[in-house]
Amino acid sequence: MIERENVTAIGVIYRPETELASHYFDASLPRQFDAYPWFDETRAVTPLPTTAREGVPETYPFGL
Repeated sequence: MIERENVTAIGVIYRPETELASHYFDASLPRQFDAYPWFDETRAVTPLPTTAREGVPETYPFGL
């Protein structure tokens, strides 16, 4: 795990001509993080019940 490896960056704009230079970076988990969680099993999150508010758009506060 201490070995460095090339990992893909998240949120980059894809440009094939600069892909290797701008889309990847060296990473070593023990050198970058004190700890990280690992989950062997996961399950879907159940949404909380909500009620519509009169006069407020359905997508408030995130939609336009």
